[in-house]
Amino acid sequence: MKKDPEAKINIHPLADRVLIKRVDANETKSPSGIIIPDTATKEKSKIGLIIAAGPGRFGEEGDLIPTSVKAGQKVYFNAGWDNEVKLDKSDDEYFLVRESDILGIIK
Repeated sequence: MKKDPEAKINIHPLADRVLIKRVDANETKSPSGIIIPDTATKEKSKIGLIIAAGPGRFGEEGDLIPTSVKAGQKVYFNAGWDNEVKLDKSDDEYFLVRESDILGIIK
């Protein structure tokens, strides 16, 4: 399992699942310098930081196909209500998704 050493989360994703912490990517300032309040942004960010990744999935012939993402990478992902997990007492949002739900790595 690939895990961010700074993370103090006690969950280990299995197979090709990845634990992602949502990061706030909403702009608080418009390009012209106007400040946009948080209430004006209706949709939550689908950008997150990978906290931990499972070892991978098994292929049809029984060989392990490792996950292609690793802890610490910033990603764009599909988030659904059914894969949100509550891990600590903070307001941080975590998602346990399959690797296929990750649409891209942000560099």
